[in-house]
Amino acid sequence: MPPRHRSSAAPLAWLYAALIVYASLSPFTGWKQPAGVPLFGFGHMPWQPYWTWFDVVSNLLGYVPLGALLFGAQVRSGRSVGWSALNAVMAGALLSLCMESLQNWLPRRVPSVADWLLNSGGMVLGVLIAMAVRALGGVDRWQVLRDRWFIHRSAGGIALLLLWPVGLLFPTAVPFGLGQGVLRLREAAAGWLEGTPWASWVTEGLHADELLTPLSRGSEWLAIVLGFLAPTFVAFSIMRPGWRRLAHVPAALALGLAATTLSTAMNFGPQHAWAWVTPAVVPALVVASVVALALAFAPPRGVAAFGLVALTMLVALVNQAPTDPYYAESLQAWEQGRFIRFHGIAQWVGWLWPFAGLIYLLARVVARDEAS
Repeated sequence: MPPRHRSSAAPLAWLYAALIVYASLSPFTGWKQPAGVPLFGFGHMPWQPYWTWFDVVSNLLGYVPLGALLFGAQVRSGRSVGWSALNAVMAGALLSLCMESLQNWLPRRVPSVADWLLNSGGMVLGVLIAMAVRALGGVDRWQVLRDRWFIHRSAGGIALLLLWPVGLLFPTAVPFGLGQGVLRLREAAAGWLEGTPWASWVTEGLHADELLTPLSRGSEWLAIVLGFLAPTFVAFSIMRPGWRRLAHVPAALALGLAATTLSTAMNFGPQHAWAWVTPAVVPALVVASVVALALAFAPPRGVAAFGLVALTMLVALVNQAPTDPYYAESLQAWEQGRFIRFHGIAQWVGWLWPFAGLIYLLARVVARDEAS
């Protein structure tokens, strides 16, 4: 039997499946029971009535990562290659069948057999890619690299590090300021509780953000520092002290700059790709890099404790920042444009990443010391 490993592919697969559900059923409004349509079926249209190449490519490629992640997670857990491939394809095809069937209840979505076939084909393609990578020794090389760079039981932390640049792709009110989702959560809760005795619990002060003043230069600077240090604390809590941490700092800085610049370019055009670099950004990133380098030899548990404080302060700061008109315009572009089926990935990752980081760092603080 192949050796069992706790793989970061497992949490990533669950997260990606949840995001597929979100993208398939968004905006979750207008539900109504279809007439004469079975619960599991594609409606009265056997094929897509109209299509574009964007639809074909997105339906095919959208399920490729899920196929690769599911296959990798099962192989790493000790299952055979054949069973892992079969289970991954069947799970993805069943998920797509459920999504296409539920779209019968949404007037704004069009279920189609063609979409299901493309989704299933994407699962097969993802599994084949993962099998090829495994056959070429990619999985074994990754295990050796992981053992050299990270401590044991680091799968959750690695998953968080991989998701950090994804969260930066969604526009943020403050550069590197992930976690600004408390207001949206309260608005959603207010809608759910409307007409109940508990509605006042969440509606009181709900629109107080309209009275908020922009963050001061110092507050903005601190938010940027904490935003960059957040993934550093997660990384250092699972990395061995020493030169590997020193190498992580410039790599994380380059990745953060690239993701934020790409997000700005997608929303405001390539000519404004560096518009996010405010006067507070460069000094904040310099200070954050110096702090990160100073912690390169700190014990992992101590770094995790610092990270708990930093992430708590980050969430508090970014949720005090009002949304300016340009930020609101960028959100509208994401939510009404071609990104409507994919913006939820970066949006939810950006909102939830700090909270997931808090939970993970708390677990690292209370965990037993790992062997050297």
